[in-house]
Amino acid sequence: MTENSRSMVIVIGASAGGMDALTKLVAQFPKDLPAPVFIVNHMSADNTGQALVKALNESGVLTCVQARHQQTFENGSIYLAPSDQHMLIAKGKILITKGARENRSRPAIDPLFRSAAVAYGNRVIGVILTGYLDDGTSGMMAIKKCGGVCIAQDPADAAYPDMPQSVIANVGADHCVPIAGMGALLSDLLRRQLPESGPVPEDIMIEAKIAERVLSDLPSVEALGDQVPYNCPDCGGVLWQIEEGSILRYRCHTGHAFTSSVLLTQQNAKIEETLWVALRMFEERQNLLVTMSKNESKTGVSSVSQRARDSQVHIDRIRAMLKATDKDSDGEGASGTFR
Repeated sequence: MTENSRSMVIVIGASAGGMDALTKLVAQFPKDLPAPVFIVNHMSADNTGQALVKALNESGVLTCVQARHQQTFENGSIYLAPSDQHMLIAKGKILITKGARENRSRPAIDPLFRSAAVAYGNRVIGVILTGYLDDGTSGMMAIKKCGGVCIAQDPADAAYPDMPQSVIANVGADHCVPIAGMGALLSDLLRRQLPESGPVPEDIMIEAKIAERVLSDLPSVEALGDQVPYNCPDCGGVLWQIEEGSILRYRCHTGHAFTSSVLLTQQNAKIEETLWVALRMFEERQNLLVTMSKNESKTGVSSVSQRARDSQVHIDRIRAMLKATDKDSDGEGASGTFR
């Protein structure tokens, strides 16, 4: 991509319901789109992403490829983040990293959006589409702080409205439109005359460098926020709280990052996992006590039988808690709410 003061980039984030939304959006792009397009769609680590690449290529006239590390990019091309890796952009090239997960995701939307804001400032157009929870909100805030444009899918038009609703509520979308109106809007925005970008805020720069694995240490996270008495559910490390307006986020020094809602969901998942382990151990203990009581019944000793009955009380309590998580389960990997 030739660097000049008019170069612009489009970055798009989607999650649940993303394939349908993305294919409808890509179908609206003209052959001569004067910007490259970068897409992060949440996917599992075992998903190759080829199905989405194929669908996007069949939907419109632009060519879509899975991004490669150090790949240069061109206007009128679409670059999709590969599975289990973050996609970042620098001036004129793509960076693919195996950095820590953000909001339980890799690829995640926030790292792409932040990297674009650092590299291209007010020449970034950020688009957030359908999805659960709030990945993309912090990254969109970085785009706005650097002078870029924020577009959110109309929540009424989204299969899963959480992500666009979060951006609208916490960042303030410059444009809130249904998918059908995004193509024309993007074409209009790409024709704008823009001034030179201003300086990048230091906190955005630090987080962008953490995603590149250039920085991942105590001084970096201490510069972003204050240490709190919670632990990272992914690695067990200490967390630092970062306040961005009405958004609460958390980072550990190894690079994992969470919004407060995602952190709570992840804590719920860890609690459920612990309960299943506890249930297994109590049932194994009870089985052993029952076996021991059969042997001791020959001598008339009953203390072991009572301990086996006591174990059943704990087993029933744990099962009740696990049933409660099933009833409260709230989707996309969430494991329920513990009250």
